Amino acid sequence: MSVVVVGVNQRSIPIDAFEKLAISADYLVKFLDDITSSEDISEAVVLSTCNRTEIYVRAERFHPAFADVGQSLSRHSGLPLSDFSDHLYVHADEDAARHLFGVGCGIDSAVLGETEILGQVKTAFEMAKSAGTVGLELTDLFTAAGTAGRKVRSSTAIGRNITSVSRAAVAMATERLGSLDGRSICVLGAGEMSEGMTVALRDAGTRRIVICNRSIDRAAALAERVGGDVVPLSELGATIADIDVLLTGTGANDLMVGHDVLEEVMSTRADRPMLIVDIAVPRDVDPAAADIANITLLDMEDLTAFADVGRAERRGEITAVRALIDEEVVRFSNNTASRKVEPLVKLFRNEVETLRSAEVDRRRGNVDDVTLAEIDAATRAVLNKLLHSPMAALRENAGSSKGERLAEALQDLFDLDIDQ
Repeated sequence: MSVVVVGVNQRSIPIDAFEKLAISADYLVKFLDDITSSEDISEAVVLSTCNRTEIYVRAERFHPAFADVGQSLSRHSGLPLSDFSDHLYVHADEDAARHLFGVGCGIDSAVLGETEILGQVKTAFEMAKSAGTVGLELTDLFTAAGTAGRKVRSSTAIGRNITSVSRAAVAMATERLGSLDGRSICVLGAGEMSEGMTVALRDAGTRRIVICNRSIDRAAALAERVGGDVVPLSELGATIADIDVLLTGTGANDLMVGHDVLEEVMSTRADRPMLIVDIAVPRDVDPAAADIANITLLDMEDLTAFADVGRAERRGEITAVRALIDEEVVRFSNNTASRKVEPLVKLFRNEVETLRSAEVDRRRGNVDDVTLAEIDAATRAVLNKLLHSPMAALRENAGSSKGERLAEALQDLFDLDIDQ
């Protein structure tokens, strides 16, 4: 039995294929149901962000579980497995924990040390929990990942300066235009990424922010926070005809802004340019829009390149972060191994306690109650002293080859069936 992560990210696969492998909230429950229908997968969590799609599973058998994850991704994306199988990465057990801890700490992100990812890890776990696809193994793993992420951010400078994808998107737009002062900006969407960009725009002193979203109520709540305006999605075309910058970061599965719409909009603006920053995965804006005159279209690939320039200061923290992650992986592994050996310890103690109690009961009626109580206390004390050292050794060596030998010997010597 193993904890396994199978994943793909923007660095490991072309963007067109990566977009198809993204798993939106609308399809999450269906995907989780599909993957846990495998007899070799008993738990599952999906972490799908603008930078990665990763499937964490409790695998009863490693290779069949890996194959089933690949087939589930193929069914979901509509891509033949052969189109992306070579781009998948896979980690098991301690390596899977180390990978997730690194993701939660932001060292595997497009923006090094990004602060948003830890919340996304927590949300992924909570959604899987609501779907009923997590048990003890993945609960322990994701709880430990949250602990590691918080410890790293409080103990290192990995979170210094721009450390969120949404703020990096606004910074990239600012760099392209020189300043956002006096600019009119439309934000498409009101989810986590769009909210982050909207707040960053407010902090940057943007003159006018328009939020366009399918849900007017959610957009209105966000607009109130930043002093912005709200328009329904049906008015997107008319809205972007009069703005300088369009920022998008929805969780939609299909294009939100087509080439034809932008071509028509630009025909009404004379030579007035428009900057579009699309950090959605899958993309919100038709990539072909980059060919339209006076449109500059930037996406996650551009954001990654932009973020690389600012990585130097935080890159020096990676060694310290990895050292802390290694400590947390050891702690997690020890705790997990200790927990797994507890059923055997409990079973053995119950067996010997049953024997001891039976022997004490045999004396009942032959001795007075005071003497019987003394016999009970004395035998209990002797038993506890005899069991203390071997049980401590079993716990201390849990997860090691020596621990496995001790556990097997105990089961063989006392004929213990832990699976009953």
